[in-house]
Amino acid sequence: MLQEEAGAEGGDAYNVSRLRSSSLEIREKGTEFLREQLDAAQKELKMKGEECERLSHVRDQLEQELEELTASLFEEAHKMVREANVKQAAAEKQLKEAQGKIDVLQAEVSALKTLVLTSTPSSPNRQLHPQLQSTGSKAASSRHTRHKSATLTLPQLQSEPTTEPTHTSREDKELDSVLFAEFLSWREAPSLDRSSAFISRIYREDIGPCLSFTRSELSQSIQSAVENNSLTIEPVAMTTLPIVKASAIECGGPNGCRAPVETKCALSGLSRPCRHRIKLGDKESYYYISPSSRARITAVCNLFTYIRYIQQGLVRHDAEQMFWEVMRLRREMSVAKLGYFPTDES
Repeated sequence: MLQEEAGAEGGDAYNVSRLRSSSLEIREKGTEFLREQLDAAQKELKMKGEECERLSHVRDQLEQELEELTASLFEEAHKMVREANVKQAAAEKQLKEAQGKIDVLQAEVSALKTLVLTSTPSSPNRQLHPQLQSTGSKAASSRHTRHKSATLTLPQLQSEPTTEPTHTSREDKELDSVLFAEFLSWREAPSLDRSSAFISRIYREDIGPCLSFTRSELSQSIQSAVENNSLTIEPVAMTTLPIVKASAIECGGPNGCRAPVETKCALSGLSRPCRHRIKLGDKESYYYISPSSRARITAVCNLFTYIRYIQQGLVRHDAEQMFWEVMRLRREMSVAKLGYFPTDES
């Protein structure tokens, strides 16, 4: 009995020992499996991290490229805008230059048309200048022809040199070195600016004295109108009315009034046959002037017209020829200032 109990206890111990060894073996295998799973999870996690890092790098690179592309697009857009502005400015400049050339060509054509009918001052064409016709012809005409200061005769633009009057053909000429030097300096950039020594001298010695009349305020207005090329000189119909008072010299309105045989000149205040009247710009008033006053104004207008033609490049003569033409026009102003003026012959 005791042996059986001892044998049973020995068998139980053996079973317990086997169970323990099996449990240890299972635990070791489980631990090893879990370690393998952990290693696999760590490797996968590492791979995921590397992938995330790579994707983050790709994202940063794409963002940088996008910024560079945006900046490049903006720079290209600004460049295109600048080029368009430059082209537009160049086109506008070319348009202005073309318009200026067209204006010069039109002025040249107009001047050439005028020269077809225009002769020298010593032999003016009376068909082109109705104001030079006889008094009887003016009275018979029912229309008044208007002449701007810019349409006065310019013989220097003809193909032939200006023909001097017979009594001056024996005169000798000698260049004044100071005047010619001033003219050459002015000719480099011709203008009517008084800062030029040449123009300043002409204003001081010729234009100012020639346009200096008794009525100084009206004289200044006439000078301004001549400078602005807005002065109108036109002949008037002559009547046999008696002398009128000074208050009737100026007649307002677009049609003005008729001038008598003798009336007071608006510039000198003397009773003279006033066969012409002047209008300043767009003003409605007319001023009747004597032949002497008209000759002085016309002489100044001739000089201004010639200078404008030089500015426009319409004068093809050399410097010395232009200089002598200016001197001739200055002499006309001096002679007119002294009271000499051409008379109309029947």
